[in-house]
Amino acid sequence: MIKETEIKELGDKIIKAISTIYDPEIPVNIYELGLIYDVEISEDNDVRIEMTLTSPNCPVAESLPVDVENKVKEIDGLENVKVNIVFDPPWTKDMMSEEAKLELGML
Repeated sequence: MIKETEIKELGDKIIKAISTIYDPEIPVNIYELGLIYDVEISEDNDVRIEMTLTSPNCPVAESLPVDVENKVKEIDGLENVKVNIVFDPPWTKDMMSEEAKLELGML
């Protein structure tokens, strides 16, 4: 059983890893774009990530979830990593961080 502080540290590492993945059409990482909806870490160090895409017809719909899964699997101490694609709620530009909006000249 892992401690709450260890879960927080793993969560921070997961977010840092995900933040290195960029949408190929938008020069902002997928975390700041608001594509990651949820990250859950179980007591057994299994990770479940819920993410979305900018649209169901996104050209990287097949590869982006695999990139996320592979990047997170590189973190020591994690067991199983599962990425689920969801479209509810649908992604909108409002889900982007202030940093992403600034980067894209939307502020």
